Amino acid sequence: MSLNRYRLKHLAEKDHGGARRALELLGNPDKLISLILLGNNFINILITQVATYIGYRLYGEAGIAIATGVLTLILLLFAEVTPKTLAAARPERIAFPAAYVYKPLSRLMAPLVSIINWLAQMCIRPFNTSDRIDFSDALTSDELRVAVAETSGLIPDSHRDMLISILDLETVTVDDIMVPRNEIIGIDLEENWNDTLKQITNLSYTRIPIYSDNIDNLIGLAQLRKILPLLMNDEFNPESLKAITRPSYFIPEGTPLTTQLINFRKNKRRMGFVVDEYGDIQGLVAIEDILEEIVGEFTTDPTALHQDFYQDADGNYLVDGSTHIRVLNRNLHISLPTDGPKTLNGLILEHMEFIPDSGTSLKIADYPIEVMQVKNNMIKTVRLQPAPVKPIRQVELPLDG
Repeated sequence: MSLNRYRLKHLAEKDHGGARRALELLGNPDKLISLILLGNNFINILITQVATYIGYRLYGEAGIAIATGVLTLILLLFAEVTPKTLAAARPERIAFPAAYVYKPLSRLMAPLVSIINWLAQMCIRPFNTSDRIDFSDALTSDELRVAVAETSGLIPDSHRDMLISILDLETVTVDDIMVPRNEIIGIDLEENWNDTLKQITNLSYTRIPIYSDNIDNLIGLAQLRKILPLLMNDEFNPESLKAITRPSYFIPEGTPLTTQLINFRKNKRRMGFVVDEYGDIQGLVAIEDILEEIVGEFTTDPTALHQDFYQDADGNYLVDGSTHIRVLNRNLHISLPTDGPKTLNGLILEHMEFIPDSGTSLKIADYPIEVMQVKNNMIKTVRLQPAPVKPIRQVELPLDG
């Protein structure tokens, strides 16, 4: 019962004889337990009877008490505690050879074991308990996360972190990682065309949103590799740009990342626009954003050159208010709440319930925060202390005299 079931299945697949037999026995754990207890109790009772008989023949009635005391100590040491402790510490060394014995015994004693199991089920039934004990090895997501976290030293830390990140994708939605609509960079067909040409030459993205007047009038996505030939042949104009623009792909807000990753693959898309229940665009998500949730940042996104937080001489961080809370938690190793607003600006506004002035100090999840700059009804810059400050416990001291 102490065998690692996953290692056991692995060895059985490699045709290890003992592992294969042990796995077959564990396939019916109730019968295996009945078989073991049947033999164990039979031997213990037999030894007790023999010891009582010998003690009585040697010392009379006093010998029965002596035999009981000595036999109890011997059985505990050599038949219960010591062998079971050794077997639990070295389960494979004990279980695999034992499987060669238990396998034929299970066939030989099958009728008796079946009767014992049936009688046990009859005794259990009045207690409204399931007849069959669940020995399933299946793990829930949370249990699997704990199992992966405890593999320290067995697999590289980077691999373990990626496995945990994959499990965490179930609890993360596209809202948590999307680029907010006010930060989406695209081409407005209503703008001066010369300004548009200058904008294209400075863009570092391979896929560019195309819209008319505002992002809600989205036309689609254009690939830079299709725009460059038009520029080279002096054929680039609003009509040719619309011709190479691919229709937009939309994502409902609240979609889990695991679901969206599958949808990207199914629809052969790499980027989509997150929309709310009214169809208004809330942000933009690319497949690279989801992959970075698993493996960490690996792209050469030009926005990465602009850091959202800087550490000052005191060890505190100056943070852009539009920074995503998940990014802060991951990079600064802190634990700001992520079950509400997605950005630091939104978190502070929700906490304060009004737009604070510069110089306002507050504490969220025991992290001291100072508002440094407010502009256009948004918190632009804050100073964040990365180490949480716990409240000091006040103790009343008795007065002398």
